[in-house]
Amino acid sequence: MLTHNVATPSSLCPIVSYDCYRQVSNRLLFPHNLNHEIWRANRKLKGCRLKASFWESIRSGILKNNTAQIIEPPSTLEEEEEPLPEEFVLVEKSQPDGEVEQIIFSSGGDVDVYELEALCDKVGWPRRPLSKLATALKNSYMVATLHSVRKLPSSGNEQKKLIGMARATSDHAFNATIWDVLVDPSYQGQGLGKAMVEKLIRHLLQRDIGNISLFADSQVVEFYRNLGFEPDPEGIKGMFWYPGY
Repeated sequence: MLTHNVATPSSLCPIVSYDCYRQVSNRLLFPHNLNHEIWRANRKLKGCRLKASFWESIRSGILKNNTAQIIEPPSTLEEEEEPLPEEFVLVEKSQPDGEVEQIIFSSGGDVDVYELEALCDKVGWPRRPLSKLATALKNSYMVATLHSVRKLPSSGNEQKKLIGMARATSDHAFNATIWDVLVDPSYQGQGLGKAMVEKLIRHLLQRDIGNISLFADSQVVEFYRNLGFEPDPEGIKGMFWYPGY
């Protein structure tokens, strides 16, 4: 389990290796140093910013008597805003025949579960029920996608296909976990997945969510470490419960 606690950000968060999500290991990765430039690009810090460690943020909602009194702070328009959908061209390539391909990043819009299933097949992930997959996407805090859009000069038509996705769940306050990061094998090695996950992290930081974690296959732990994720921070271990039947 790798974690990224950004109470003191300093280097950008890692990326998931998209073709290595076969079986989830019991390691949760936490990116722990975010680039100061990225931090500065986020919205202005509030005068009273909470700087909690990973465990402190979890404990904050638990009182000794197991009861909690929640006092809602005065809300502002800024606090009520959700991350805004964003779409832009990451890469544009032109072919000798005049065909143009654009790789488009988007953090808004629906994801076709059939396209997503086909993409999961390409990277070797086990199939999941489409109804549950749709529910997972719907309940995610944020879903980021990469699409390839080919513009054919001969016909004037466009061909669009899903080539990458990552999503995050969150308590909307302290913690977020990144899931299901994948990129079409034919598009890997171009830095597209890295760009997608970094953008996802920026959105989380803009919402003052500083504890960011993800699950990673054992084969890519070192890859994530090089990108700033920290395995087992402060001795924290990921633990899993499975049905006994």
